[in-house]
Amino acid sequence: MRIINAQVKNNAELVDITIEGGRISTITPSALRSEEDSRADDYDADGRLVTPQFVEAHIHLDYANTAGVPRENASGTLFEAIDIWADRKTQGFHVKEDIKAKALQAARRAAEHGAGFIRTHVDVTDPTFAGFEALAELRDEVREWCDIQIVAFPQNGIFAYEGGQKLISDAMSAGADVVGGIPHLEPTRDDGVESVKWLFDLAEKHSAPIDIHTDEIDDPHSRFVEVLAAEAAKRDMGEQTVVSHSVAMGYYSPGYMARLLPKLAASKVRFAVCPNENLHLQGLGFQNPVPRGVAPVKQLTEWGIPVSFCQDSMNDPFYPMGDGDLLRILDSGLHVSHMLTADHLKNALSFITTNPAGNLGIDNHEITENAPANLLVLDAHSTKEAIQRKASVLLSIHRGKKVLSRKPEQVNWNV
Repeated sequence: MRIINAQVKNNAELVDITIEGGRISTITPSALRSEEDSRADDYDADGRLVTPQFVEAHIHLDYANTAGVPRENASGTLFEAIDIWADRKTQGFHVKEDIKAKALQAARRAAEHGAGFIRTHVDVTDPTFAGFEALAELRDEVREWCDIQIVAFPQNGIFAYEGGQKLISDAMSAGADVVGGIPHLEPTRDDGVESVKWLFDLAEKHSAPIDIHTDEIDDPHSRFVEVLAAEAAKRDMGEQTVVSHSVAMGYYSPGYMARLLPKLAASKVRFAVCPNENLHLQGLGFQNPVPRGVAPVKQLTEWGIPVSFCQDSMNDPFYPMGDGDLLRILDSGLHVSHMLTADHLKNALSFITTNPAGNLGIDNHEITENAPANLLVLDAHSTKEAIQRKASVLLSIHRGKKVLSRKPEQVNWNV
């Protein structure tokens, strides 16, 4: 297959991208192609932007499309959502077949919006393992069009939930890809610190990366991010460590941030930030001015710390919206982070492509020769236009195979 007349980042001229054997074999200037050089499998991008496939680095597919059962989240708070989720498990609503069907629906929506890789946190503080088994099956069944990684996530804690340590250990032994955690929900700070060390031990035992829900709370004294960074540095696991959420960083004092940021950069940890959901969940009950409750993405980026923007939830007790549209998430993230300047906009797609690819350990997720052919054609001619107009995905290719396509939008004016 060949995509002709494509606009690629950092290329002043249009290029032709040839795909062979699941990889990008050549990228050549379109101007050098002769008029006679026409192939049956050519796709004419007509000057549109070609990017790597989007990467969803933090989502909960096992929660998808469960809003309202067993009840609505009347307060809209994170803690009521956690209670509702616990009730859902104890009241018999957590059924493998139902979870799998809803997760597939959510994964397809994400793919329609350009995602080719997904890291999903799956609640394993459930002795039935219904969610884990559902997502493990789905991971295998959708591999042709989407790569899914499973994080063994103890939603109710490993110490706070009876048997939590055994459950997450069993999930890793059963084939989970990543170790998860939630130290700020453990009974005490000391328990939270101990949980981080224990989870790193588990990750090392399984030679697995680690991705921890960190400081997702409106509390400036919640500082497990420094514990993760210290542990990652000590074990030389920074590049395999993802700090998810870390909304409490939005409340830290300038003095503490001045001490923290160099440590984070030195540790080489990575971040996964969910701007839409945390704008919804954080700051409830505060008097004006209401805090934003989103990690300081601009500061992290300027320190060279990789940040990914992520969906988090789709129509569940935690967040009643969400459609798996990472361009929508990117738009929100850039706004809330004050990153709409030209310098930041030109690299903005990295928040949903190369940065999250790094979180997932995906190598060479670029539009370059010899890279795996995981790419999109967007209905836009530049990065700025793609974000501004929330461009549709016209073509999605995963491992060299066409996954989906759609025609460009047409509007017919009658006046």
